[in-house]
Amino acid sequence: MKKDLFLNKQGVTIHDVAAYAGVSSMTVSRVVNNSDRVSDKMRKRIEDVIKELNYIPNLAARAARSGVQRIGIIFTNPDSSNLGGFLMGALASASSLGCELLIEPLVAHPSPMDALQALIDKGVHGVILPPPICDSLDVHQLARKNSVMVLSFASASPKLYSPAVLIDDFSGACAMTHYLIQLGHEKIAFIRGNESHSPAKGRYEGFVVAMNESNIKINDDWVLEGDFSYKRGMQLGKELLDKPKNERPTAIFACNDDMATAIIAVAHGLGLKVPEDISIAGFDDTAIASAVWPQLTTIHQPIKDMAARAVKLLDELIKSDGKEQKVNHFIAPFELKERGSTAPLQK
Repeated sequence: MKKDLFLNKQGVTIHDVAAYAGVSSMTVSRVVNNSDRVSDKMRKRIEDVIKELNYIPNLAARAARSGVQRIGIIFTNPDSSNLGGFLMGALASASSLGCELLIEPLVAHPSPMDALQALIDKGVHGVILPPPICDSLDVHQLARKNSVMVLSFASASPKLYSPAVLIDDFSGACAMTHYLIQLGHEKIAFIRGNESHSPAKGRYEGFVVAMNESNIKINDDWVLEGDFSYKRGMQLGKELLDKPKNERPTAIFACNDDMATAIIAVAHGLGLKVPEDISIAGFDDTAIASAVWPQLTTIHQPIKDMAARAVKLLDELIKSDGKEQKVNHFIAPFELKERGSTAPLQK
C-alpha cells in the first residue's frame, strides 16, 4: 500500500497505521499503549510505521473515553523545598478521588505555553499552575480555548474567573515583621523573592507596611533582590553580614526558607552566633526549616494540605463541567512558627 495515500490525508489515524503495517487496529493500539501482548519483532515493525507516517495518538480522545478525570500539574523549580510536600498532598488526594495526575516539569519545555500545550495534548481536563505561570493571561486563554480548567496555586494575584488555592502572603509577612519588631529589632533586612512571582510581591508589601506601621525607616541598602534559591541566599547573606557590627542589620527576614537557611550557614561561616548576633526568619516552613541548626523561625504554609485541596477542588469542578459550583478562592491559614533562629535584641 502506497505511503502517499496516507500522507495526503488530513490526519493519519490508527486504522491507517494498521493498514500500512498489515496488522489489525487492535495490535497497533496495544503498541501505542505499551501492552506486553505484542512480540518485539511486531512492536518494532509498527513503531517504524508510526514514525514513517508521523502518526500522533489522540491522547485527548482516549482520556475522554476513559471517564477518568485527568489533572495536569506544571512545576517550575525542581530544587524547591516545597515540591516534595506539594506532590505528596496532590498524589494522596488524586488517589482517594480516583483521578489521574500528569506532572510536567517546566524545564523540559521552551516556554510555559509549550508545557501547557503538552498537557493539553495528553488529554487533561484541568491544570494546577504555580506562579508566575498562573498569572499569565495568555496561559489562561490557551486553556480556555481547549476547554481546560485552570487552578492557580499559591498565587498572590488569583484571577477572579479562575479557582485558586493560596495563603495570605501579605498578612504572613506583616505578622513576621511585627514579631521581629516586638523582639526589639529595628535594623531589619529583607531578602525579596523572584520579582516575577506574585507571592514575592505580596510578602515584600507586608514587610513594608509593618515597618511603616511601627514608624521604622527601611534601610534601602538592606532590601536585596533574591530569587528563592539557596545559592542566592548565600550570596546576599555574605553581602549583609560580612561587615562590622555597626554596619549590619540585627535581623534578616528572607522571602522563603531556602534563602533564610543559606543565610544561617553564612552566619556560622563568619563566626556569628544565631540568634545572639543575628536573628534570621523565613517563610513557608518547608522541611529544611526544621533540619538546620538552630531551627528556623518561619511562616508555616500548609503546602501538603493546600495541594490536596487543589486537586479536590479541580476534580469537583471538572465533574460538574464548571457549571454547578461558583469560582472558589480557598485561602489556607498561616501560622508563625517561633523557633531558635530568632531572639530578643541583645544590646
